[in-house]
Amino acid sequence: MRQDTLSEVLRCVRLRGVAFYRIVGDASWVSEASTAVELAEPVMPGVEHVMVCHILTHGHCWASVIGEPPVAMHEGDVAVFPRGDPHAMSSEPGLRGRGRLHRQVYAEPLPDDFDQRVTVLRMLRLEPMWKRHGATLICGFFGCDTTPFNPLLNSLPSLMHVPARRGGDRDWLIHFARFALAESIQERPGGDVLLERLSEAMFVELMRRYLETMPEGQSTWLAGLQDRYVGRALTLLHQCPGDPWTIEKLADRTGLSRSALHERFARFTGHAPMHYLAKWRMQVAAGLLRHTRASVASIALEVGYESEAAFSRAFRRETNLPPAAWRRRQSRLSQKQPLY
Repeated sequence: MRQDTLSEVLRCVRLRGVAFYRIVGDASWVSEASTAVELAEPVMPGVEHVMVCHILTHGHCWASVIGEPPVAMHEGDVAVFPRGDPHAMSSEPGLRGRGRLHRQVYAEPLPDDFDQRVTVLRMLRLEPMWKRHGATLICGFFGCDTTPFNPLLNSLPSLMHVPARRGGDRDWLIHFARFALAESIQERPGGDVLLERLSEAMFVELMRRYLETMPEGQSTWLAGLQDRYVGRALTLLHQCPGDPWTIEKLADRTGLSRSALHERFARFTGHAPMHYLAKWRMQVAAGLLRHTRASVASIALEVGYESEAAFSRAFRRETNLPPAAWRRRQSRLSQKQPLY
């Protein structure tokens, strides 16, 4: 039941990947990346948010959000930066770059007049020339939507460290990452679709492993999925967002009083149940506007609104655009191409 809710959210926020590249460091190295805001437009145009993932395939290194304590990485470990914070991967804790993304990792020099975002894109295609490998990482970009509503993103830490599976066969995530890297470099027919599917599979597996090791006592949306009552309420709302829910009906279905459900639900999700439902309905509606030709009136009915006017007002509150204008904007964004 909880896994179905997570799957539904991952589908609705349009998780996808676009490119994989490799970092090879010598005895002393550092690779520093900028914010998701700076990465999103040049790397994944039309995507609202970019998460960076690093899989350590050889050696050891350190991962850190700039300004926060570093985390030791061992072979097979994965570091994901879900919130898009500026971060660094390095051979020693505390090392910082020189201002250009990945520049110091590669042997090939870059002109000083390179624009920073162009540097990011060029780095996706370069291969380092060092012969002594202190560490090797395969890195990728995961894109997702943040609007109208992405309950998952804010429940993830700024650095999600997922240790490798120990013992038995070698972790399949490394094999997937190498396959994705090859596809990204070779650019064979159908590669874009394959990379998206590989990225989805890898990210879902990372989320599963993070859930298995998530510290107890957290009050986040993900922790709410594992709570007996909040998990049940979330499942009901996600399964049937267009139903005429009330707090009384939801409380009855979850086995709590209205006040107890309200308090418990808000503690895990940050929203009252009916407020959460209203926001999730807008996310579902956004998907229908983007992927179907259904009229605004029919979409309004599907997500639980009796009138098109009421739906349009609610949608505009979340997106700052009426539904028809938002649909046209998304159509234009989908036609943009990456610059690399």
